[in-house]
Amino acid sequence: MLTIAAGFAWGLWGLPIVLVAATIGASLAFLITRYAARERIRRLLETRRNLAAIDKAVAEAGWKTVALLRLSPLIPFNLQNYLFGVTAIPFPHFVAATFVGIIPGTALYTYLGALGNAVGDGSPVKWAFFGAGLLATLIVVILVSRKARAKLREARVDNLTT
Repeated sequence: MLTIAAGFAWGLWGLPIVLVAATIGASLAFLITRYAARERIRRLLETRRNLAAIDKAVAEAGWKTVALLRLSPLIPFNLQNYLFGVTAIPFPHFVAATFVGIIPGTALYTYLGALGNAVGDGSPVKWAFFGAGLLATLIVVILVSRKARAKLREARVDNLTT
């Protein structure tokens, strides 16, 4: 809702504003979890081999795992921040992958807000451009989401066999 509101308030300038703000917020949640819970999780990993294997797989795949999960709507964004904080993924990888991974969804929601703002203008030409842009954005989000889900399924199979 806040991303749509940013698009409504600032138009397409809302996109970089939201990208930076969301990345900072995700980074803070990651760091809080990393320093508040990682040591307890490390002790748990010593006794649970299956959790240790997941932690290792996430750390090895690093930014790819973060970027792909950012594209998937299955796990809420905020929960991902905390979950990645307890893994061994390096912080710079998390930040970069989060920034890149949230671009498609953020662009879509910002665009929806800007489109809502354009309703008041009423210009048919403006509506046509916004409609075409919305359609293109939806297609990109769908294609990227499908690719992310396929890669995640593929990674799960590979991680189970190794």
